[in-house]
Amino acid sequence: MSEQIILETKALTKEFKGFVAVDRVDLKVRRGTIHALIGPNGAGKTTCFNLLTKFLQPTSGHILFKGEDITREAPAHIARRGIIRSFQISAVFPHLSVLENVRVALQRKLGTSFHFWRSETSLQPLNQRVLELLRAVDLEEYAQTPTVELSYGRKRALEIATTLAMDPELMLLDEPTQGMGLEDVDRIRQLIKKVAASRTVLMVEHNMSVVSSIADTITVLQRGATLAEGPYAEVSKNPAVIEAYMGTASVELKGAH
Repeated sequence: MSEQIILETKALTKEFKGFVAVDRVDLKVRRGTIHALIGPNGAGKTTCFNLLTKFLQPTSGHILFKGEDITREAPAHIARRGIIRSFQISAVFPHLSVLENVRVALQRKLGTSFHFWRSETSLQPLNQRVLELLRAVDLEEYAQTPTVELSYGRKRALEIATTLAMDPELMLLDEPTQGMGLEDVDRIRQLIKKVAASRTVLMVEHNMSVVSSIADTITVLQRGATLAEGPYAEVSKNPAVIEAYMGTASVELKGAH
């Protein structure tokens, strides 16, 4: 069973001047699954992500990746291990083409990011891999389009392509469908399911229809602590979870967003 756990936290805690944002969280993410972190606003989800990717240092507790303690490692080391994160706000270069955005990410992976003196033609061998990645996220036809012209949902799809270019073992997706219309939400939902076929995904997500349809395991946080964990069918019926979301145990969690 321990070999199936790709990421684990033990009593992970983060305090800010006496305020406990993450409170002794024990998390176990199984390899090859989609694991969702959910909870009301202020539950500690994004802080937890910041701890896992080392944008914040924990006050106490441990983070293990493939059984190795990575608690004190720098963000760059975490990324090199294969833990790659996308952000709530789309993080792409708006005035580069779609192809160029993915190529930049691919260059980072190959260690050629700073070869500014190299000619454009020297980058051509990367283009085949770039087009494969764009095909994976249904953006191949937009390869030459300036990124600024993409719809919001397609920009998020591009961000997933740039994340894939870094060849992650574990993808951390922070609110991947935030601010999207129904059509874009469905596109990103299908995309996450597709890319998760060959890797592990840990995601923070508010949209319960997305979580219920693709997550294998759900961890519910409230006030920084774990309130419940399990498959959606089980968690959504937990009275404590329903109350945390809706203020009363008499309504269904599936209505919450």
